Amino acid sequence: MVMGMVALGAAVGLVANVDGTGPMLMEMGATMTVSMVAWMRVRGHAWLPCLEMSASMVLPTLGTLALLGAGIVEGAGALMVVLHAVMLPAMLVAMLLRRGEYSGHHLRHVTA
Repeated sequence: MVMGMVALGAAVGLVANVDGTGPMLMEMGATMTVSMVAWMRVRGHAWLPCLEMSASMVLPTLGTLALLGAGIVEGAGALMVVLHAVMLPAMLVAMLLRRGEYSGHHLRHVTA
């Protein structure tokens, strides 16, 4: 996920201006989500678990953008801490809800 975020972040930086806290949060959330879904698909996960994991990453990103927009939290560092403090447990919940999906080999593609 981190490698994908760095690679995609560099690519996004070449074509878009991501200056500012809001754009940075959006870029980070998007690149982490896209790279995670790509890796899950390579590993053989069906689309439904990919969408669930995406939700566990996108919803915290939207929440941090709401905190920023409402002026409740304005510092980029603090928002990144909040983002990851919510995103990581949300991803764990998605994995625990589908233990079988995340605890075995997935070298098959299932269309869902």
